[in-house]
Amino acid sequence: MSDQDRGTTAEPYSNGEDTTPAVGLLSQYVKDLSFENPNAPAIYQNQTAPQIDVQFNIGSGQVGEDVYEVVLKIEVRAEAESQVAFIVDLSFAGLFGLRNIPAEHLQPFLLGEAPRLIFPFARRVLADAVRDGGFPPLLLEPIDFAALYQQQAQAEGQPAVTTGEVGTA
Repeated sequence: MSDQDRGTTAEPYSNGEDTTPAVGLLSQYVKDLSFENPNAPAIYQNQTAPQIDVQFNIGSGQVGEDVYEVVLKIEVRAEAESQVAFIVDLSFAGLFGLRNIPAEHLQPFLLGEAPRLIFPFARRVLADAVRDGGFPPLLLEPIDFAALYQQQAQAEGQPAVTTGEVGTA
């Protein structure tokens, strides 16, 4: 790395390169959003509170050098008296810059910490979509993605990383 690439720095790096682990949220965006209200306007006459089923999935992939996309997919289905009130499918993504992260910490970050960082924004998009569909906003409870990642890793017989923190914001 040349001095021009590094910009102006007060002190040179001891070995010529920056080896400090670094994580940054570069961008976040709605990748896909679908809202269905198949029984309108009749569903608005129903006085029964709907049963709400929420499913989510997390995916990640490398999209560039040191850049990873994490996609949080949330599917919500609300039914009242065997009638569909609404269905929402949201894929909300974040682009993360990860540099000098040890390999054993990469997956725990991408599937545990990164979803935690973008979840509040996905939650707001989902609540707004439900509200704009004529229903009270659906406010999802916070999800402990790190604990879910640990459980899944243990269930699959993979060693779960529990030492140190990576990417705490």
